[in-house]
Amino acid sequence: RCVAHDHPDSNYKLVADHLLAPLDGKIPSEQVIPINPQLLDDSDAAAADYQKELESVFGSDEKFPQFDCILLGIGPDGHTCSLFPGFAQLEEKSRWCVGIDNSPKPPPSRITLTMPVLNAARNVAFVVTGAGKRTTIKEIIDQSDVRLPASHVALPRGTVHWFLDDAASQDLTLNKPSEFKL
Repeated sequence: RCVAHDHPDSNYKLVADHLLAPLDGKIPSEQVIPINPQLLDDSDAAAADYQKELESVFGSDEKFPQFDCILLGIGPDGHTCSLFPGFAQLEEKSRWCVGIDNSPKPPPSRITLTMPVLNAARNVAFVVTGAGKRTTIKEIIDQSDVRLPASHVALPRGTVHWFLDDAASQDLTLNKPSEFKL
């Protein structure tokens, strides 16, 4: 999301507060790449810059980077990352990152990894909670509804993991989740 790093809508702030801070330095800060704060007013420039940052880590000769694990959620409309149903960004086949300025979910300006990057990962973990997403989960997992962007996450050389609470998984019939307890 193209907002200041300390803004309540910032994904960077979410990661910093709820993942990095509790780990108390176990993940080096140079391994976390936030959006360039100088480019928040231009999502396309921010996306191009972010791709360059990723290329500095993965190498620019790679067709797509291979992350060990990408943590994702979904929206009630089946979007994941900022890949929304019916939006052109979902069809991107060559770039690693793209900008979006008309997100149907605030804030409107964002950058996102593209579907080829998601599908190049070794693992993708979806974490989904709440009854408000139960119909969407059924459409993605039981019905493989290709209109929903999250259903396009299918790793040819990796594994997709779903972590669902009881409310989100209650309508599943074909693919019942195994119980998971901490």
